[in-house]
Amino acid sequence: MRSDKFKKFIVSVATISLVIYIIWRIFWTMPFKYGVIPIICGFIMLFAEISSAFETIMHYVSSLNISEPELPDIPDEWFPEVDVFIATHNEPLDVLYKTANGCRHLKYPDKNKVHVWFCDDGNRPSVAKLAEEMGVGYQGLANNKLAKAGNLNNALSKTSGKLVATFDADMIPTRDFLLKTVPYFFLPKVKKTAAGKWVERKENEIDPNYKIGFIQTPQSFYNPDLFQYNLYSENLVPNEQDYFFREINVSRNSSNSPIYAGSNTVISREALELVGGIATGTITEDFETGIHIQDEGYTCYATSKAYAHGLAPDDLESLIKQRERWGRGCVFSLKRINVWKDKRMSLAAKLSYFSCKLYWWSYLRRLIFMFIPLIFVLFNVPAIVCEPWQMFVFWVPAYVLGELATRAISSDIRNSRWSNIVDTVLCPYLIIPIFMETIGFRKRGFHVTDKTRTVNAKSDIQYAFPHMALLIMSIFAILKATWQMVAYKTAGPAIILFWLCYNLNSLIMSIFFMLGRVNKRMSERYKATIPVELKTDKNTVYEGETIDISENGFAILLKKELDQEEINESENNIFSATITTHHYEANMKAKLVYKNKLKEGYKYSFNVVELDEANKGEYYQIVYDRKISLPTIIEEEDSVFGNIKENIIRRTQIDGV
Repeated sequence: MRSDKFKKFIVSVATISLVIYIIWRIFWTMPFKYGVIPIICGFIMLFAEISSAFETIMHYVSSLNISEPELPDIPDEWFPEVDVFIATHNEPLDVLYKTANGCRHLKYPDKNKVHVWFCDDGNRPSVAKLAEEMGVGYQGLANNKLAKAGNLNNALSKTSGKLVATFDADMIPTRDFLLKTVPYFFLPKVKKTAAGKWVERKENEIDPNYKIGFIQTPQSFYNPDLFQYNLYSENLVPNEQDYFFREINVSRNSSNSPIYAGSNTVISREALELVGGIATGTITEDFETGIHIQDEGYTCYATSKAYAHGLAPDDLESLIKQRERWGRGCVFSLKRINVWKDKRMSLAAKLSYFSCKLYWWSYLRRLIFMFIPLIFVLFNVPAIVCEPWQMFVFWVPAYVLGELATRAISSDIRNSRWSNIVDTVLCPYLIIPIFMETIGFRKRGFHVTDKTRTVNAKSDIQYAFPHMALLIMSIFAILKATWQMVAYKTAGPAIILFWLCYNLNSLIMSIFFMLGRVNKRMSERYKATIPVELKTDKNTVYEGETIDISENGFAILLKKELDQEEINESENNIFSATITTHHYEANMKAKLVYKNKLKEGYKYSFNVVELDEANKGEYYQIVYDRKISLPTIIEEEDSVFGNIKENIIRRTQIDGV
């Protein structure tokens, strides 16, 4: 673990070096003598570098002051009434079942204080019936013109819990969700003694201005996202959104500007009522509501541990629509609120939200950083004018120290290479929407992200045309720059060549991404070791453990082989199975579909074929109430050439899987 002193030192040196580089760029490198086009390119490049430098420095500062509160220990009788809202619009009933099932299994000192509600924007009879069957509440709303905000505000007006937990329709909470979030709301009322015991503060020790507004836990996903899955990296890198929720959002605690993301959140009803409920008139009602709550003096926290998991978009069109909605909503809300004129918001929070706004321009910056080196090498259009040695004096130290600083403060969730891959994939399709929103052209009629899982064999290669064009240009530019170095025996083009190759990797990975990957499973399979008991028609019992499990079936490891005679005599290879954990037990009928001899024993795969309602709820909890088995940090095996090699090998196999 790197010491705080080292982190502060390397970040300070990196920041100074970056500022020196930017000053040098502003005053000594602009191509004023080369005509209009180079001047325009010069200012575009300078804008990209300055905005990138500001974001980088803001990240340095916030990452050095990460503050995640400790969960206090409070008496059982303090736990208040909680309304749990599941916001639904048009999602399938099977998706809603899993989320409501997780909510009704939430642990709480007094379960009578937990009230689970379907907040149904479609006012669907089928959802009302499901609510009745599951024993949860139902709030239907017809002809709602205020989208998700109107849906939640309707539910708020008809409930009274002191706290409100909000979940998207596909976000399944683990049983500990409320136990790991509700106690934070009592931080103003308690303190920790030197002996490590939480005690109640005396009346004169309580700060009346310290009130908790909301607790935002990470949005986690139990299926690999498109970047993990399409690039065969689901065993190498974390989910793409982990970086924001587990690092960036937590780092915003120090400026009291963590973002309310709409799901996996517990909010003070008092705070919601003070700001007039969930914000309306915006497509990112959660983001704007969070700012209003912070603006009223409430302290809000983001935490790094995930206690609910959902479905990541599994097709590119849904992903692009999701990011466009987030980007447009963020730009619109920050324009409408205008944090710079807000006298109640701290300077640190204002800078944090300004950095948030700049983030959505990172896609334009990514295109600029790819395009400017290309036009310089291929068309002799200079955006920067300097001697080669000056780049080695000013740029190289800033870059190297920046990489060292990033590694020093990083939690290994993300590195710059993967950030560039993500931005390169999305940049052609987000630049125009963000620009249009910035100049006042709003898009209406956004749809809820599709939560339906499909077996997908299609390629999105048509989305890769911009990347292909840039890739071809990059190859020609690399060849020309290399020829110039050899022909003129100069190291001048070395830095340009470095960036061309760096960008080439992102473009290659983007094209691999667009090629897609066949999804053969309707449900995700998780690695899990859980005791299983199999019983044949002759009541012979076999005991083993699961290797993996999904909502449709499981694979088990047995030390001894199943009796082939009993398998043959069993009707359709169907066995009775009991799966048991510390918290749940499920009994079912399961059909044997596959057998394999392993070094450790015998692997048998089963499909679940019969599961009554009581056991279905238990079985789904066994499947989903767990830590996700996907990576939480970038694994050591991840590398530039390793990623490319893996994609080539896997894509040249018959099925590409």
